[in-house]
Amino acid sequence: MSLKNDKFPSSAAFDAINSALTGSDADRKDAIKQGNAVFAFVLKNAAGETDQWHIDLKNKGEVGKGLGEKPTVTLTLSDADFGQLVAGKANAQRLFMSGKLKIKGDVMKATKLDPILKKAQTKAKL
Repeated sequence: MSLKNDKFPSSAAFDAINSALTGSDADRKDAIKQGNAVFAFVLKNAAGETDQWHIDLKNKGEVGKGLGEKPTVTLTLSDADFGQLVAGKANAQRLFMSGKLKIKGDVMKATKLDPILKKAQTKAKL
C-alpha cells in the first residue's frame, strides 16, 4: 500500500522511509531504539489542503496515514518544505526558527528524526 498522495508530491518520502524501516529487522529495531517516539506530520500543499502521516518508532517501526496513536511530537509544515527537508536541502532548525515548521509536543524528540530522514534520502526520489 502506497502512502503517497498525488496532491502532496513530497509524500513519496513516506514510502521511502517505510522501505528504509522495513528493509531489515535490524534497521527497524535500531530506528525504534533511536527514535522511541511516534512522529506525526501534517503537510499543507500549495492549494491549502492538508493531509497527515505518522512514523511509529515507538511500537511497530512503520509509517502510516493519519496522526497515529498518541503522537509524541507533531510537525506541521508545507509539502515543499518537507520535500526539501527529506532531500537534505533544508535544515529543520532553520525551518523552525523561521516559523515554517511548527512543532507540537516533545521538541527534543523531533531532533531524533534526523537520522531516520537521512536513511530515507538515499531511497527517496523527490
